[in-house]
Amino acid sequence: MTTSTALNQKVVEVTAQDLPLHCPMPSVKLWDTHPRVFLDVARTGSAQCPYCGTHYTLAGGASVSGH
Repeated sequence: MTTSTALNQKVVEVTAQDLPLHCPMPSVKLWDTHPRVFLDVARTGSAQCPYCGTHYTLAGGASVSGH
């Protein structure tokens, strides 16, 4: 799910299946990308991309399991 904030920044809700999370996401067109950066949403529940400002949140109730 993607929404926009008042500052026109995207907010993306991700699930445990999207981890490890990186921005840009695989669905973004190649011409509209920046260098890939991995974001840790498992620890705090949210993260913001330093390149494009997209804010990612972990879906409520999502469980993240480690190895």
